[in-house]
Amino acid sequence: MASKDETTTDNRTDAENLNGEPPPEDRCSVEEVALVVPETDDPSLPVMTFRAWFLGLTSCTILIFLNTFFIYRTQPLAISAILMQILVLPIGKFMAATLPTKKYKVLGWSFSLNPGPFNMKEHVVITVFANCGVSTGGGDAYPIGAITVMKAYYKQSLNFLCALLIVLTTQILGYGWAGLLRKYLVYPVEMWWPANLAQVSLFRALHEKDSKTKGMTRLQFFLVFLAASFAYYTFPGYLFPILTFFSWVCWVWPHSITAQQIGSGYHGLGVGAFTLDWAGISAYHGSPLVTPWFSILNIGVGFIMFVYIIVPLCYWKFNTFDAQKFPIFSSQLFTSSGQTYDTNKILTPQHDLNIAAYNNYGKLYLSPLFALSIGSGFARFTATLTHVALFHGSDIWKQSKSAMKNAKLDIHSKLMKSYKEVPQCWFLVLLVGSTAVSLMMSFVWKEDVQLRWWGMLFAFGLALIVTLPIGVIQATTNQQPGYDIIAQFIIGYVLPGKPIANLLFKMYGRISTIHALSFLSDLKLGHYMKIPPRCMYTAQLVGTLVSGIVNLAVAWWMLGSIENICDVEALHPESPWTCPKFRVTFDSSVIWGLIGPKRLFGPGGLYRNLVWLFLVGAVLPVPGWILSKIFPDKKWIPLINIPVISYGFAGMPPATPTNIASWLITGTIFNHFVFKYQKEWWKKYNYVLSAALDAGTAFMGVLLFFALQNEGRNLKWWGTELDHCPLATCPTAPGIMVHGCPVPK
Repeated sequence: MASKDETTTDNRTDAENLNGEPPPEDRCSVEEVALVVPETDDPSLPVMTFRAWFLGLTSCTILIFLNTFFIYRTQPLAISAILMQILVLPIGKFMAATLPTKKYKVLGWSFSLNPGPFNMKEHVVITVFANCGVSTGGGDAYPIGAITVMKAYYKQSLNFLCALLIVLTTQILGYGWAGLLRKYLVYPVEMWWPANLAQVSLFRALHEKDSKTKGMTRLQFFLVFLAASFAYYTFPGYLFPILTFFSWVCWVWPHSITAQQIGSGYHGLGVGAFTLDWAGISAYHGSPLVTPWFSILNIGVGFIMFVYIIVPLCYWKFNTFDAQKFPIFSSQLFTSSGQTYDTNKILTPQHDLNIAAYNNYGKLYLSPLFALSIGSGFARFTATLTHVALFHGSDIWKQSKSAMKNAKLDIHSKLMKSYKEVPQCWFLVLLVGSTAVSLMMSFVWKEDVQLRWWGMLFAFGLALIVTLPIGVIQATTNQQPGYDIIAQFIIGYVLPGKPIANLLFKMYGRISTIHALSFLSDLKLGHYMKIPPRCMYTAQLVGTLVSGIVNLAVAWWMLGSIENICDVEALHPESPWTCPKFRVTFDSSVIWGLIGPKRLFGPGGLYRNLVWLFLVGAVLPVPGWILSKIFPDKKWIPLINIPVISYGFAGMPPATPTNIASWLITGTIFNHFVFKYQKEWWKKYNYVLSAALDAGTAFMGVLLFFALQNEGRNLKWWGTELDHCPLATCPTAPGIMVHGCPVPK
């Protein structure tokens, strides 16, 4: 059960020689990594101990239960693995102090319940287990969301075994992709996965003793800001929620629709608005403290261009897509008269499209920002492929030919040579097996899944094409350009009127990519922390199986035991089981699967011109690449990243301009000014601060939920009302009448 069983002796001397200060040529070329990640290793430390198994599986199970439970509620709460990462430390040390040290033998295999002090490598493996409980239940709940939509919204009598296979095959398929892409996205020095540095900093703060220097140690710093974050979150989380969207412009012009559209942080462009809520700052793009400055700068350019230039021009100057009939910013669907679109009026009892009813009721409309955000997704998809092909294509090709055999190794890769690698065939077995089971479902439960075998293969092919380029972007910029819209757009054209097929195609074509990137990120964390690859393989695979089973079991129990769950009209007005996230999933299946993209984006469709953005996105990276070849000494030119620029307006809605603007400002302060002028402080405390803010917010969020909000003890006063911009949701087109809004003239 110890990592020494996983080591070889061939490279032990090389590794031990490197345990001191490495020669300059071996140092990691990425400065942030060189400043944060330890460049030493102790291969004798035990890893897969009884403590690691027990605490890892327990953490995974608790997190998946809580995240699945919370996601059905009106106020969903995603609990990150950092919560368990902190909680297991004292438990692990207690087990090390109390468990017997006696060695046991089973079938010739010797192990001990207590092989020595609780060490950092055990802690990392436990966190990898816990991460499986986050990515399945909280970080990405789409597989269970699809099951919920099928059962709660479309009232399907879905077989439990079929549902379980859907959940598990999606994740294991992603793990198969991750194994195949290790040599491109884990081993190269340039693929540094910035978000992992916060984890590394926290592990070091919890386990290492700082040398005596001025100021607080990292652990002291972490504990101080953990307590501060924990205490502060009582204000935006319960006592004074208006801090999440502080929109002072609306107070100055309380009767102006236009002013409130501009100044609202919740329903408008958020000019002048800000948030003092860490959960609001990090909600959609993650922690700004772990995102590189050049990535923040790219996102900022895209955000300013989109929110402050393109959207205002389309709305007030050109009235694009009849924009003034609707709110400038909303995720709702609308009729031509500006009213909320009632999808029940166009459904048959079998939940297919009633074409006659649709033609009679009228076309579906989107708010201008929502429509343009969808168009940006078209451009982002093709821009990602072009950017990676131009800027990274030659490196990927070289790595494909050499399979990394002759690649230059940095200090971390050299240290990892002390451990046995995971054979590629282990991942291929998972990939082929999950593919075969998925295809089997399309025959055995063809009426339930709607997606035929060729649709499954189509989804797998799409994932194969895009996972690598998106992974390159995430591994270097900490941003993950999505292609959710593209997946649904494609299958919506091929299989119109099949909403369940649309859901599952997105799941196998896009969500398997999300899981693959999550696995790859953890593999890089293991690479940095010198975890034996076979230990990582075991922890990730077992964690995936456990989290998938518990995830579905909890959801199945809730869907069967809570009456009218997710049915807002049938539920009691004070019921917490309204499933807002899954309602978005259902609406998405209506737009792309039921109505279909042909009616919206095809010939004669109101939004047909947005399709040209596929071509625009494919072309945009080319000028930057040409300039980088003409002026190779200009190192800033390759940093112009079109996919990341377009990511500046991704996810809106539900993300708001205020969320993104506050994220940009915070990231600029720490990763530009502090990094540039206070590098020693940044090196020691930056990622520790990020972890402390995350942990304190999460702890208080859980406490507030169980102690107050879950008991219905909610405050109601001026400070608990978000935004105070009631006119921001109003249209400005003459004659459009919406309840609660003045009629524009």
